[in-house]
Amino acid sequence: MEWPVDVALARPVTQLPTGPWAYEIKVDGHRTVLWRTEDSVRLQSRTGRDVTALWMDLAVAAMRLPPGVILDGEAVVYLSDADGTARISFEAAQSRALSLPRRARELADRHPATYVAFDVLAHPAAGFPDLRPRPYVERRQVLLDVLADAGPSIVPVWSTTDLDEALLWYAALEGTGVEGIVAKPLRGAYKAGRVWAKIRHADTVDAVVVGFTGSARHPKALAVRLPDGRVALSQRLTTALSSVVAPRLVPQAGRAFTKAGDSYTPAGGDAVVEVVAGTTRHAVVTVMRLR
Repeated sequence: MEWPVDVALARPVTQLPTGPWAYEIKVDGHRTVLWRTEDSVRLQSRTGRDVTALWMDLAVAAMRLPPGVILDGEAVVYLSDADGTARISFEAAQSRALSLPRRARELADRHPATYVAFDVLAHPAAGFPDLRPRPYVERRQVLLDVLADAGPSIVPVWSTTDLDEALLWYAALEGTGVEGIVAKPLRGAYKAGRVWAKIRHADTVDAVVVGFTGSARHPKALAVRLPDGRVALSQRLTTALSSVVAPRLVPQAGRAFTKAGDSYTPAGGDAVVEVVAGTTRHAVVTVMRLR
């Protein structure tokens, strides 16, 4: 299997499908593909970037896995509330993902990450150089087998075939870092694209960056093209997001305008961001993270 791998995604739905489906909790972290090579570990972002230096604690933990194993999952960070309850913190994971490697190591020392694995794409030692064509039920069993001795830092995601149990999780776990539920067909292969279904407490979408306000070195806001084709201006970026988006912007000549009349500098490049859309009647969006 060649690096980087194209990942499977989930399409938003208003209710979970019924029938031969598995239901998994959707945790609020950073999508990460974990590659256990012959002599090391590499970590890949959803868009194919090498993010190993940002999650070195997970890379070290993954050395316990058999060489050749490739996992798909989410890098998460748990923080404890005042009462000692551990909750998944998207903000902590975001801080790690937006840091420089030295800062990421400091954050890892303070709050180690956990890898929540929800799929296995390869396990050569068990006779599976490419598990993607295999049905979910078979991949799930291989995943549980390979993680049996992986240690506490790499764990399988909660999964059930009982819709009522999944809906109970959806209702009871809101506020703990569980975003929603992902449904996967039991007989389905692992394929790139939106082959799964999801319900979430707060829906986000991916948007292509087509411009910015401010300067290219310090963008204040982003002009993004939403899935329905609309171009909208985001709310003001955080300093951390501005710093990681800036290198991906390629300014173009001239000015452009959204339908709402907002002016921005057009930009090329391949930047994709995850946004909460429709936060106002003018379709202003809030940027959550760089993909």
